[in-house]
Amino acid sequence: MFMVGNTYKLKLVEYLKRNLRKGYPLATLRVALINQGYLRNAIDEAIQIAVNELAKEAPVIKEKPEIEHEVIVEEPMVEEKKSFWKKIADFFR
Repeated sequence: MFMVGNTYKLKLVEYLKRNLRKGYPLATLRVALINQGYLRNAIDEAIQIAVNELAKEAPVIKEKPEIEHEVIVEEPMVEEKKSFWKKIADFFR
């Protein structure tokens, strides 16, 4: 009986790991499994195992990333103010 439950949980763990790697959200996978009739307790245990196994597989970052930044200052464009009559004269040109 223990082996059947263990196989059941291992299949859930593999399903979760495969779909988490594909980018599916954990909450969506949980709801899908509940809707398929899996036991909530088994799903929660499988989620915990899958997340722990995926965390062990994740690469450890040894170097701190270098953040480079550059301040860009834009100078405001100065537009020559034209008189009303100058604008009208330019309009008809």
